[in-house]
Amino acid sequence: MAEILIKNGFVIDPTRNINGDVTDIAIKDNRIVEEVGSNAKVIDARGKVVMAGGVDIHSHVAGPKVNVGRLMRPEDKLFKSPHGQDKYRMESGFSIPSTFKTGYDYARMGYAFVMEAAMPPLHAPHVHEEIHDTPIIDQAALPVFANNWFVFEYLKNGEIDNAAAYISWILSATKGYGVKVVNPGGTAAWAWGLNCNTLYDPVPYFDITPAEIITGLIETNEYLGLPHSVHMHQNGLGTPGNYEITLESLKLAEGYKAKNTFGRDTVMHSTHIQFHSYGGDSWGNFESKAREVMDYVNKQKSISIDLGCVTLDETTTMTADGPFEHHIQNLNHLKWANTDIELETAGGVVPYVYDKNIKVCGIQWAIGLEMGLYAEDKMRTFITTDHPNAGPFIRYPRIIKWLMSKKAREEVLASFKYSDKVIDATNIHSINTELSLYEIAQMTRAGPAKALGLSHMYGGLAAGMDANVGIFDLDYTNMPADPEEIERAFTRANWFIKSGEIVVKDGDVISHGNKRTLWVNARVKENPQVIRDIHDKFLKDYTVGSDTYHVRDYLVPNPLVIDIDVEA
Repeated sequence: MAEILIKNGFVIDPTRNINGDVTDIAIKDNRIVEEVGSNAKVIDARGKVVMAGGVDIHSHVAGPKVNVGRLMRPEDKLFKSPHGQDKYRMESGFSIPSTFKTGYDYARMGYAFVMEAAMPPLHAPHVHEEIHDTPIIDQAALPVFANNWFVFEYLKNGEIDNAAAYISWILSATKGYGVKVVNPGGTAAWAWGLNCNTLYDPVPYFDITPAEIITGLIETNEYLGLPHSVHMHQNGLGTPGNYEITLESLKLAEGYKAKNTFGRDTVMHSTHIQFHSYGGDSWGNFESKAREVMDYVNKQKSISIDLGCVTLDETTTMTADGPFEHHIQNLNHLKWANTDIELETAGGVVPYVYDKNIKVCGIQWAIGLEMGLYAEDKMRTFITTDHPNAGPFIRYPRIIKWLMSKKAREEVLASFKYSDKVIDATNIHSINTELSLYEIAQMTRAGPAKALGLSHMYGGLAAGMDANVGIFDLDYTNMPADPEEIERAFTRANWFIKSGEIVVKDGDVISHGNKRTLWVNARVKENPQVIRDIHDKFLKDYTVGSDTYHVRDYLVPNPLVIDIDVEA
């Protein structure tokens, strides 16, 4: 790889407490280094901002429900790429972009890594097929466990060691990264047309509650010492008054301490928290409870969150929370796909329009931003849209603009048909806070990398870290910039260097670079009972053999395996 020297840029790097210093970044052999030779390629970043590559902790970009969305929404493909490139593969899709457009768009924004946030173990080969076809960006995937029949039985019996052995097997077979929790117990109940509406509703036929599932998986995650904490989608998503069950769920993390092997200090990551911070008891008196939820998150240092900001677009909702997708379909009466994935999870897909003429949509828009503005620790608060549920990931620059500019927020607020009612139901109008570029770097780079246990590789610009560097057309000395300049700059990087190779120049993709798939191999002591359980239950309860789970090595041509030897 050629040596590269980035000179004269305003560097923003929270991992080293650098906030706008003019300093050089040297790159050699895929890594950031202290210095390079005189023949290095020089990039003059004078008058521009230099940051590490972005890290997206939660997105839905690969796998069966994404493909279901593509199949059931051919109209989404009418959104062609605005970039007019014909050098590489054709790009299509807006809320559900093709694999190629996914990689290209993340790269244009200067992102180096994205986490596929919900992988059904049974469909892991398909997830990795799509990851394999997505260019440039590094990726990993989180298998879902909170509605898995094996997990129910082990946790009900207090068998943390067996649950750990089973999760270890799943991670190895599916080449997964961590433990995803979706509507614990409720998705399993959906197989009988039911749900778990409180933390203490028993799952039908299993005699276990969501609270027991959550605490059991936290214990199992820390027993294994995985790089990332339990990644949690709470019960009650998207319903008025759900902030109460959200706070109850977050409080279950109290008393647990991270097995701090990879630099993380949290035991629970609460995802797309905007969808879980609603007050009122109906859509008529629906209101923001962002302050109440963030007051708790600010005090509880063992929790990290991502925002799930609404972007006011037409989009496609998709989640392993089957009951919620049925609820959405009952609200908007649009087309609907729902699936049950045997013994482990379910999924649903429904189109949705976040309309400025609808009061509820305006309140949802405000809640996500309020939470980012109320956050006292930006290293535990991350920018996402729960892509594509609250809007497409290509809107991250727009969210950054809104967080950095009260003027930009007020312009949107004034455009709502029911702006007075949105103001009454939220606090967004009274919040004068405007975030800095340093805080944005914490929320999109250093923070999510740390929460994923990857801060030794991603999120910063220290010597020895992966050479993922974005250069953006913003003058640090003229901040706050015009809001539209902020969005433009983060939508199309001037330069993006991924793993030491220039992949974007002047906002255009010029190389596919090299990408990696990350997965965790948590080796536990051989557990004969779990091995026997897997064999017996697949014969008795599944329609497929356990070999179906296994992701073949050819699907992961450039893997980065994180090995963990769990103490017996």
